[in-house]
Amino acid sequence: MGRWVHGKGQNRLQRKRQQGVYCCLWAKMTANSNKFVIFTTLYRTLVLGNRMAMKLPQPTLSGAHRALALPVVALMLACIGTFTPETASAQDPEFTQFYSNPVYLNPAFAGAARCPRFVMNYRNQWPAMSGNYVTSAAAYDQHIPSISGGLGFIVMNDRAGRGTLSTSRISGIYSYQQAVSRKFSIKAGFEATYFQKALDWSQLTFGDMIDPRKGFIYETQDQPRGGKVSQVDFSAGIIGFSKKVYFGFAAHHLNEPNESLVVGVSRLPMKLTGHAGAKFPLQRSVKGVEAWISPNILYRRQGEFQQMNLGTYVSKGPLVGGVWYRGFFSSTTNDALIVLLGVETPLLRFGYSYDITISDLTPATGGAHEIHLGMKFACPQRSKFRTISCPTF
Repeated sequence: MGRWVHGKGQNRLQRKRQQGVYCCLWAKMTANSNKFVIFTTLYRTLVLGNRMAMKLPQPTLSGAHRALALPVVALMLACIGTFTPETASAQDPEFTQFYSNPVYLNPAFAGAARCPRFVMNYRNQWPAMSGNYVTSAAAYDQHIPSISGGLGFIVMNDRAGRGTLSTSRISGIYSYQQAVSRKFSIKAGFEATYFQKALDWSQLTFGDMIDPRKGFIYETQDQPRGGKVSQVDFSAGIIGFSKKVYFGFAAHHLNEPNESLVVGVSRLPMKLTGHAGAKFPLQRSVKGVEAWISPNILYRRQGEFQQMNLGTYVSKGPLVGGVWYRGFFSSTTNDALIVLLGVETPLLRFGYSYDITISDLTPATGGAHEIHLGMKFACPQRSKFRTISCPTF
C-alpha cells in the first residue's frame, strides 16, 4: 500500500507494519541443536498514513520445524510503545480521499465551504490479512461571520492488529480568511488535539509461550507494562487560493508530544504536508450539467518517511472519477495505484476508492477500501465570501 523502504514511497501497509512496537516473532534453528530458539524483536519505526511492512529474516528450517515456524512468522502485531526509546517514533494514519476530510488534511480548510459541512470516512487496510488496520473519522466545520473565521471539529479512531493498538483523537480548529486582492485570498488555521493511545497487552504473543512441538501452550512470564497514554497536540496550516488554483501547507504535531506507552520518551514526529491543485472547466453548464478536470499533487514527510500522491479528478454532472499514483516512480518506491468513484449532489456526496498495491506485498494485502459520506447544508448566501474550488474527494 511491503517491503523495507528507505524513506520514499511508503504506503500505510509498509509503514504501519514498521509502526509502534512491532512484536515480530520468528523461529530460528541453532547450528548445534534441533531445538528452536525464539527471538522476540521489538521494532519501532515511523508510519505515514498507509502502513508499511518490513521483511523479516527467513529461517532455514525443514519438515516439522518449518510447519511450526510459519505461523510464528505470521504473528506480527502492531503495538505502539517505547521498548526501544532511542529510535522509537510513530506516524499518522491517513486517507486516500484526502480532500474528503479537508480539515484533517489542513486545519486552514475549516469553514472553507462557508456553509455547514459534515463528513465521515472509513478505511480498511489489508483486509486479506488478520492484522488489518481500520480507521474511522467524522468531522464538522462551517464559517461563522461573528468570529470572522471558521470552526471545525474532528473525531477519529484508529485500530491496528484487530484492536491490539488503538488511538482516539478529538480536535478543535479555528481558521481565519483574508482577501489579499480581488482574485487571491489566504486562510490560516490552528488546531488543538487531545489524543489517547492504548495497548491491549493480553493480545500480544511472546517467544516463551511457544513449545517446539505443540505451539502456543504456555503462559508468558513477561509482565504487562504501561498500556495507555494521553497527550495534547497542536497543529497549524495555511492555504492560498484563487478561482481556479489552490495550494497549502500544514504542520501537524508542532509540539511533538511524547506517546511512550511504557518507559522513556517516544515523540510523535512533526508531520509536514504540502498540497496543490487546480480545477479547470471542460464544459460550460448545459441545462445544469457541468464538467471539469482537477489535477492535484500531495507531498508529505514525517520523520524519516515521505510520500507523494499524484493524480487527477474528472467530473461530469453528479459523477466524479479519479486515478492516483502513490510513490516516487521507481521499482523500489512504488506503492499503490488508486481508483475512485463518487457521486455528488448539492446536499450529499458519496465516494468509494480502492488502493491497488503495486509493492512487493501485492498478493498478500488485499489492498485498501475507503468509503466517504458527506453532507453540505444550505445557508444564507454571502456575495463577498470566496470559497475554495478544490475537489471534495
